[in-house]
Amino acid sequence: MPGTDLDHRLLEILVCPVTKGPLVYDRARQELISQSARLAYPIRDGIPILLESEARLLDGGAAHPTGDVAQPG
Repeated sequence: MPGTDLDHRLLEILVCPVTKGPLVYDRARQELISQSARLAYPIRDGIPILLESEARLLDGGAAHPTGDVAQPG
């Protein structure tokens, strides 16, 4: 569902499964970005796929997330 926003409450509790650090919601790409792990986790049909094997490796600052920051609760 491109353009669908994630529930703000969900964003508040999600963390990177690799680093346990915060995730940034990239609304345009429908991804959750972990700056510390340099990974972008896809969101498919409104469901975050928080598997390292499904994540896209970020290259040298190419990702510029725009959106909400998910902080540990």
